[in-house]
Amino acid sequence: QVQWSSCNIFSTQDHAAAAIAKAGIPVFAWKGETDEEYLWCIEQTLYFKDGQPLNMILDDGGDLTNLVHTKYPQLLKGIRGISEETTTGVHNLYKMKANGTLKVPAINVNDSVTKSKFDNLYGCRESLIDGIKRATDVMIAGKVAVVAGYGDVGKGCAQALRSFGARVIITEIDPINALQAAMEGYEVTTMEEACKEGNIFVTTTGCTDIVQGRHFEQMKDDAIVCNIGHFDVEVDAKWLNDNAVEAVNVKPQVDRYTLRNGRHIILLAEGRLVNLGCAMGHPSFVMSNSFTNQVLAQIELWTHSDKYAVGVHFLPKKLDEAVAAAHLDKLSVKLTKLSDKQAKYLGLPRDGPFKPDHYRY
Repeated sequence: QVQWSSCNIFSTQDHAAAAIAKAGIPVFAWKGETDEEYLWCIEQTLYFKDGQPLNMILDDGGDLTNLVHTKYPQLLKGIRGISEETTTGVHNLYKMKANGTLKVPAINVNDSVTKSKFDNLYGCRESLIDGIKRATDVMIAGKVAVVAGYGDVGKGCAQALRSFGARVIITEIDPINALQAAMEGYEVTTMEEACKEGNIFVTTTGCTDIVQGRHFEQMKDDAIVCNIGHFDVEVDAKWLNDNAVEAVNVKPQVDRYTLRNGRHIILLAEGRLVNLGCAMGHPSFVMSNSFTNQVLAQIELWTHSDKYAVGVHFLPKKLDEAVAAAHLDKLSVKLTKLSDKQAKYLGLPRDGPFKPDHYRY
């Protein structure tokens, strides 16, 4: 049995929720929930019609995991495992593990190669532009685009913006990622400098306070600001609501703020996920990669729960490769097979796994 709720107040596509409901599967979600409704929807999934509580968690962002641990801890003893989809949710799991509050074994789906290197990179590379275009119809060519963060999500966003003709500036805290960005030909600087130059701002970090009031005040007129990290903490939308002299809702998920200096800021999706708030999210094919990982993680935790102590774990490499293999035919990919001699030379099984766990794709 499965029950669904959304992972974000704007993430639900109503026709998709309707299709789930038509199939007889309980779904508590609609586009444009309030924060209170969002929490209510999650709570409806905790117990099934027969009164039995959930015994597995499939999460996207960590809100369900946090709710059960903090408000419904009596349910934890019956839960065999958690699988978590997102970078933000995984950060949350590791924080819980470090401070001793995680009480259930969890699998970090986000860092499966077939999730992070596909959904995060190739998915965002397509859905970011889709969201910005649907919301604003802005001409990207010739603009200066500032991408905060150069992880897998940031890499995909930067590639997309550059391919449309934008000059892309990256902000980063990690010297390795910053060096990667520089070697790809991007300018890398701080938000304090970039805020004066950008026409389009995209936050991808999963961190808080990335674009703050002091940055808004220095932006060009009609700068477009959006977020494709998970939560709405990256862009200080509250500062805009508290300090703008006027706020005009241009259309759903597009708000134009007039600052005291006379300039305007265009905020998309209230600082929440722009690709889901203003568009349809990632294409279904790349999401199939991610969701296959989720299903395999759920099966693994349920059938081999004795193998997983309380903590944060990864899917076995063999399963990661199986996810990729399952998607090759759709793209007409013909995979080379190792001969016995080649396999012996490399010291590998003919059918994999082909890379050690520490290999960086």
